[in-house]
Parts: sequence; structure tokens; C-alpha cells
Amino acid sequence: MSAPVSPLQTFTAWCNSHLRKAGTQIENIEEDFRDGLKLMLLLEVISGERLAKPERGKMRVHKISNVNKALHYITSKGVKLVSIGAEEIVDGNAKMTLGMIWTIILRFAIQDISVEGTRIWKDGLGFCALIHRHRPELIDYGKLRKDDPMTNLNTAFDVAEKYLDIPKMLDAEDIVSTLRPDEKAIMTYVSCYYHAFSGKQKAETAANRICKVLAVNQENEQLMEDYEKLASDLLEWIRRTIPWLENRAPENTMQAMQQKLEDFRDYRRQHKPPKVQEKCQLEINFNTLQTKLRLSNRPAFMPSEGKMVSDVSNAWGGLEGAEKGYEEWLLNEIRRLERLDHLAEKFRQKAAIHETWTEGKEVMLQARDFETASLSEIKALLKKHEAFESDLAAHQDRVEQIAAIAQELNELDYYDSPSVNARCQNICDQWDALGALTQKRSEALQRTEKLLETIDQLYLEFAKRAAPFNNWMEGAMEDLQDTFIVHTIEEIQGLSTAHEQFKATLPDADKERGAILGIHNEIAKIVATYHVNMAGTNPYTTINPQDINAKWDKVRQLVPQRDQALIEEHARQQNNERLRRQFANQANVIGPWIQTKMEEIGRISIEMHGTLEDQLTHLRQYEKNIVNYKPKIDQLEGDHQLIQEALIFDNKHTNYTMEHIRVGWEQLLTTIARTINEIENQILTRDAKGISQDQMNEFRASFNHFDRGEAEFSRIMSIVDPNRVGVVTFQAFIDFMSRETADTDTADQVMASFKVLAGDKNYILADELRRELPPDQAEYCIARMAPYAGPDAIPGALDYMSFSTALYGESDL
Repeated sequence: MSAPVSPLQTFTAWCNSHLRKAGTQIENIEEDFRDGLKLMLLLEVISGERLAKPERGKMRVHKISNVNKALHYITSKGVKLVSIGAEEIVDGNAKMTLGMIWTIILRFAIQDISVEGTRIWKDGLGFCALIHRHRPELIDYGKLRKDDPMTNLNTAFDVAEKYLDIPKMLDAEDIVSTLRPDEKAIMTYVSCYYHAFSGKQKAETAANRICKVLAVNQENEQLMEDYEKLASDLLEWIRRTIPWLENRAPENTMQAMQQKLEDFRDYRRQHKPPKVQEKCQLEINFNTLQTKLRLSNRPAFMPSEGKMVSDVSNAWGGLEGAEKGYEEWLLNEIRRLERLDHLAEKFRQKAAIHETWTEGKEVMLQARDFETASLSEIKALLKKHEAFESDLAAHQDRVEQIAAIAQELNELDYYDSPSVNARCQNICDQWDALGALTQKRSEALQRTEKLLETIDQLYLEFAKRAAPFNNWMEGAMEDLQDTFIVHTIEEIQGLSTAHEQFKATLPDADKERGAILGIHNEIAKIVATYHVNMAGTNPYTTINPQDINAKWDKVRQLVPQRDQALIEEHARQQNNERLRRQFANQANVIGPWIQTKMEEIGRISIEMHGTLEDQLTHLRQYEKNIVNYKPKIDQLEGDHQLIQEALIFDNKHTNYTMEHIRVGWEQLLTTIARTINEIENQILTRDAKGISQDQMNEFRASFNHFDRGEAEFSRIMSIVDPNRVGVVTFQAFIDFMSRETADTDTADQVMASFKVLAGDKNYILADELRRELPPDQAEYCIARMAPYAGPDAIPGALDYMSFSTALYGESDL
């Protein structure tokens, strides 16, 4: 039978189980603790705290100083040392040394442990049950027998030494054969079980902490990737859209330009609104991500170059600038083409009338009929030529109008200007030729005028009065058939007034027509009365009563047609005015309503009371009420489209344009969405930090009224306003207050957790990570941890310290 295990052996084994972690051992407690160095080292290992710096000298005074430092530390932990002094320990007093070690064991190993006597451990089942409870795979408890204590005890001692790193402090035979085993030895040995399994619990806690930190990091990385993609997609859409809006290539026809206008309306109705939502969502996602990063004590997220929220806002501003310029250009182009079409049609009408009038005039002016004519015929030819000159002068204004219209078409860049210029040039060249030929024939007739004496005064009077009257009728027909373009009721009323004034002259004109026809009738009467031999028609003019009557009938026919055209245009302008007033009535209500709601939101964000959930519910109901106003915006859009389709370009009844309403509406929706997001982030902050409603109210009161000293104020502003924009949001203030008042994870805490998993080593192995962490997070750590390069490194060692600091932005992964 072996000698019983003494407390000295048990205490020695217990001390070595801890000193082994520091790379040292003791053989004799009385001798090895005399200089106080290993005693201080033992206390540092089991407490995890740093003691005062030991004395390294060999003199007795140095040893007493070291032991006193150890005893002072023990008493600082509330332990009362009775009759134990540094001198007895330095002198190797075994009783005092063992008493001190037992006091250390009681305080640091078994203070919170109750072994409930020593009899329950004699059959070994207690030790085996303790191991099975925490490590069931090590012992098959069902196969143990109460009547075989030796096997039970040896099984427990062997398993504890092999798998739990607990040295054999007890002897199975000594425990079985002794009626009452040494209680101190049993308690010391059981305390080793307690600390071994307590270390396991700490490892699990450390693993849970690391899992939590890694999960937050992985979630933040995904949010960053999502933000980058959304920002890239939105910027790419803006990049593709701006060149389209900046394209100012004009079209030649109204139809083509109206198609461009329709394409632009489709863009405003269908393509842009989803992008407005994406832009708003991008800002919300960015704010939410930054909030989560601040709450998890991570560095702020900095998007890739060119993808900041400000970059997207600047690009969006460029888009809206191009959009506004494009719409103005479209409307100006439509006005220009409308003007061009009107001028081109007017040019064609006047040119056709002039070309009809000039047809045959050159042949007539070049005729030599006066050479063989009688005196009366010569007189008639002379008077006829005088009437032609009068007619030619009357047509001078039309030629000048044709040239002026052609010049204006050129200045407005009319697409068919070459053909217009060619036709105008032909008319001008022909006009110059007619002038030269007229002058030449006049000179010839004047040379022979002395030979002509007789003239038919009635024919001459007829010709003189018929020519201007005929010209007046032609001008009247031209004016009655002239197209017009107006944009206001005042303009159409002006045309109607001028037309009424024209109609008022018709009775006098009819009298003139009667007078002219009376002259012709007088001629016929004279011829019939005096049997005058008249060869041919009136020698002074080509105008005959049939022509006058036909043109007069044409004038009378065109008058009611002109009346109808003016009535229809007047109705169209009245409808345009109705559309203007209809749009203005709505815009003058919607515009102030949007402004009022914007001001209300500003007040609500400051004056709201109650819980955050109540505030959120109130804001969402407020948002719903605003969204319910959308049909009125759509109705105004419909009225605006009717105005554009009617080519109405101004509205004196309102200062609001559809663009003003659209921008105000989009800003209103964005503002309420941002306000709701702020409350949601406050809820997220409150839940993450455990902030009560009273604390939230106190934070808001502090936010509204806080006043610190200059140095403290500068420190706070560097946190809540890092970009120095001069504005502090309530959300940023809550984050600051939460950080100041709450206990959050830090790099040191995560590093300490990894050290627990690594068994107090300065490095950790991949197998240890896979054993303690979930598979995905274990692989996440293995992939990102750098190899450990310390002096105690072994193959496969990983540096968890640099990894922990990198999680909080203190180094690069």
C-alpha cells in the first residue's frame, strides 16, 4: 500500500498546475517560495492581475520585500492573514508557508465552491459525474459501479490528467482506505475541476462574443456592397440620360418635334419617377449603414471615389439642369417651326398670286402694236400703259413682302430655304425686268402721243376706277384667305375688330362697284346711241365687268368663311383661357399646400412628443395623408399636358409652373421619408444601446439646450459633426450620447475573447477556431487572419490580435 497523499503534495501539484502556464515549476514549497518571486508569479497567474515590480536582489531584505508585496496583495483582496509574516516565509517556515498557500487556494480557487464534505467523493462517482456533466464523451457513466471505488477514482484521475490538464493530486487507494480523507486536499483538487470547467464556459462566452462581432461585420460588408451597386446603377443611368437631354439637333417638321416632346413626356412620367425613389432610397440606406457602423463602434463607411451621396446629388443636379434646358429648347423649337410653317405658307400664297399676275406681262410690254394702231388706239395704248404702271406700283408692296418673308425664313433657318431663295430670286429678277420693260414702253408711247388726240374718256375713267377697285378686291381676297396665328383672346379680338371694320367698308365698295359698272353701261349706251364703231374691248384695261362681278362675288363668299374661321379661333382661345384658369386654380392651391406641409414637417420633427413608436406611427400616418394627395398632382399633370398639347406657352393667372410643383412634391416626399428614417434610426439606436424613453427625452432636451466649455464643445463637435458642415442632427447627437453612456464591444474585449479560445496563447490555431465557432464564421476568421510571427510561433499559428484591431478600424486586415 502506498503512502497517503499529504496536503504538501496536493498544494505543490496545485501550484505547479498554475505555474506551468508561466513556464516554470516548483519542487519544494518552503524553499521555492522563500525569495517571493515565484509566489508573486503564482498570484499574477491565478488572479490575472499585475503585481508590483519584484526585487531581483539576493539579499534577505529583497526577499522580505517581495513576500511583503505578495502578502499585501492577498490582504488587498479582503483576506485576513493571521500570524503569517514575510520573515517566516523567507525563513522557510513550513507551517506558515502551507497556511499561506491554503489561504490563497481558499481565496482564489474555492471561495465560491462548496464540496459538501469529503464522504461523497470516496466512491469516485462524484468525480466521474462531474466530468460526465461537462464532458460526457470522456466517461461512460452508465458503466460505472458504486461498489468499485478504486476503478471509479482512477478513471476520473486519469481522464482529468489526460484531457483536462488537472494533475493527480490525490491517490485512489489513500482515499478508499482512509475513513476521512484530507478535506483540504479534496477541496483543492475539486477546485481544479471547477476552474477547468469555468474556463470552458469562458471559452463559450468568448466564442459567442466573436460570433456576434463577426456577424455585425459581415452584415455591414453586405450593406456596403449593396450601396455601391445602387450608386453605380443610378450614376450610370444619369450618365446615359444626360447626353440625350443635351442633344439639341433640330428637326425639320412639327411632327418630328412633337414626337420628341412626347418622348420627353414619357421620360418624365415613366422613366424618371423610379429613379427619384432610388435616389431617396440610396440616401436612406447610406444613413442607416452609418448608424449601424456607429452603433457597432466601427469606422464610418467611405464609398468608392465618385460614389458619395454628394456625388450622386451633384450628378442628379446636372440631370435636372439638362432636363430643364431640354424642355425649354423643345418648346422654343416648336414655336420656331410653327412660325416657319406659317411664313412658308404665306410666302407660297403671295408668290403664287404675284406669279399669276406677272404671267404674260413681259410679252405685253414687248408688243409693237402701237406702230400700226390708229390714233384712238394709240391713245388707248398710252392710257392702258398708265393704268399698268399704276397696277405695277400697287404690286410693289407684294414683292417687298415676298422678299421680306424669304429673308425671315433664312434668318429662322428654314430647312427648304434654297427653294424659297430660288423662287424669290426669280420673282425679283422678273420684277426688275418688268420695271425696265415698262420704262421702255412708256418712252415709246410718249414719243407717239403727239399723234394721238382722241380718247374715250369713259373707257379711261372706267380703267382708272376699275384698276384700283380690282386691286382692292384682290387685296381683300388675299387678306380674307390669309392664314393667321394667335395665342391670346386679345389677339383674336383684334383680328375680329379689323374684320368688322373691313365689313363696314363693303357698302361703300358696293357703291363704287355700281359706279364702275355704271361707266361701262354708259359706254354701251353711247355706242348704241351713236353707233360708234368699236373694235375689240376697252383699250385701256383688261378688266371687264364680268371680272369685277366675279371677284366681288368671291369677296362676298369669303367674308362668311372668314367670320367662321375667326369664331372658331375665338372659341379655341376661350378654351385655352379656360385651361389656363383651370391649371392656375389648382396650382395656386397645391403650391401653398406643399409649402405648408414642408413647414409642418419641420415643426413636427422638433415638437413631437411620446414614444418613438408613437412618433413613427404619427409620421407614417402623416406620410399616408401626403401620398393620398397624389391624385391631385396627377390631375394637375393632366391639365398641364392639355395646356402643352394646346401649345399654350404662358399663364398670367399663376406664378406656379408644373416644374415648380414637381420639384416641391419630390422634396416633400423626400423630407418626410428622411424624417421617418431618422425616427427608425433612433429606435435602432435605442434598442441596440438599451436606452429608455426617458433617456431619449433627456437626450433631446440636451440636444436643444446643451452648452459646454470651449474644449469640451470642440471635442463633441468633432464627433457629431466630423465633416464640419455646421449642422448637428438629432440622430448624430443620440449616437454620441449612446456612446458616452453605454458599454459597447471594443477591440480589447474581442482580443481578450480570442485569447480565452486560444488557451492564453498569443496566437490561435485553425482547429481551435473551427472547434469553438460556427463553420461560416470560423472560415471567415481563418481567411482574414494574418500568420502569427511572434517568437513563440508554431506552424499554422494565426494572429488574432491584428485581426481584432482591424475589426474596429485600428489597422488594416
